[in-house]
Amino acid sequence: MEKQVTKRKRKLKVGRILIALTILIIVIVGGCLLVKKLTSNNTNNNVIAGDKNNQKEEEKTYKLSMVMVGDNLIHSSIYKEANKLAGYDGYDFKPMITMIKDKVKGYDLAYYNQETILGGSELGLSDYPTFNSPYEAGDAMLDAGFNMVSLATNHTIDRGEKAVLNSCEYWKSKTDVLTAGSYCSEEERNEIKVMEKNDITYTMLNYTYGTNGIAIPEGKDYLVNVWPMDYNADYGEGYEAFKETVKKDVERVRDKVDVLIVAMHWGVEYTHTPTKYQKDAAEFLASLGVDIVIGTHPHVVQPVEWIDDTIVFYSLGNFISAQEQSDNYNKMVGLMSSLDITKTVKGDDVDIKIDNINNELIFTYYQGYRNFKVIPFSEINSTYLPTYESVYNEYSEVVKMYDETMPVVALS
Repeated sequence: MEKQVTKRKRKLKVGRILIALTILIIVIVGGCLLVKKLTSNNTNNNVIAGDKNNQKEEEKTYKLSMVMVGDNLIHSSIYKEANKLAGYDGYDFKPMITMIKDKVKGYDLAYYNQETILGGSELGLSDYPTFNSPYEAGDAMLDAGFNMVSLATNHTIDRGEKAVLNSCEYWKSKTDVLTAGSYCSEEERNEIKVMEKNDITYTMLNYTYGTNGIAIPEGKDYLVNVWPMDYNADYGEGYEAFKETVKKDVERVRDKVDVLIVAMHWGVEYTHTPTKYQKDAAEFLASLGVDIVIGTHPHVVQPVEWIDDTIVFYSLGNFISAQEQSDNYNKMVGLMSSLDITKTVKGDDVDIKIDNINNELIFTYYQGYRNFKVIPFSEINSTYLPTYESVYNEYSEVVKMYDETMPVVALS
């Protein structure tokens, strides 16, 4: 399926000035030449006009490819195996995601959600319900080629302010990575982080529905961006107030980038159908001119659809986790989605096209909470998942719930 999205994002102010000066010069020169010709010979009156009409503005095209996966959910059985793989000296998660690395390396931008806080082993690692994960979990994802990370989740405050500050310092040391959703200070939260690749500028905003009831330290809301979720029909005053905050966030960056991405930690866990809240929030973000909405938190796959000119991935499910193998493996099946971004510059106009949406199911394999491996469905077989064909059919239908033409294919 292809859908072309074209937006006139911005005007090149310098280009306007140059064009105005050029027109002025042409008028002056043309006038002088016309006077000269009228006084001497009228046979060549159309030459200048003909030459000008034949001039064409140069068109330039730039491209980016993007891939995305869901929750990096580091349970204790996963970091214990990583410790074993590292020879009990540190943690090595890289062997678990080798097959994904082979896919990701072909893309310019690669997104994932860091579900559990990277507070580092110095704070003591921990599992559900209050997680803390080693920095090496992030190292492995960066080694695999990921360079965009959402940090606002319901587990961001699990281990308090110190873990968040450790996480901030870790990610600040990764200069080629764009993160969003959790910050060390109000100044950092308000900073507009614009990245550029292949002459295309982009940024990301990120919000979570809540923090599992754990209070954010007073006056330090910057530690995690919260978009309050209220399941009542009217969503309450808090929802409306935060919509204004999100609107301001979007308006601050919309005209400064070619592509605006918003990562939303939302929805109800283990449900494949987006809630009314998700649908309403997605429509609100689309109305603000957001290009791409990426959803996480339900831990299972949800549909993909276009809302006007905005592509929405309601939930990418888990990337890796040790959640139980129940309900037809729904918590073990995630989504790896990709798209293309094309920027066309012609004269004063800048147009952005997002198309070539593709989706591949992925599977977290393990036995006895050991031997973890994330496997694309294009490489899966009955050794890893005896019922892989029926599982593929079931969750492909989920992806296509709102758009039956949405592709579920092997990513290149």
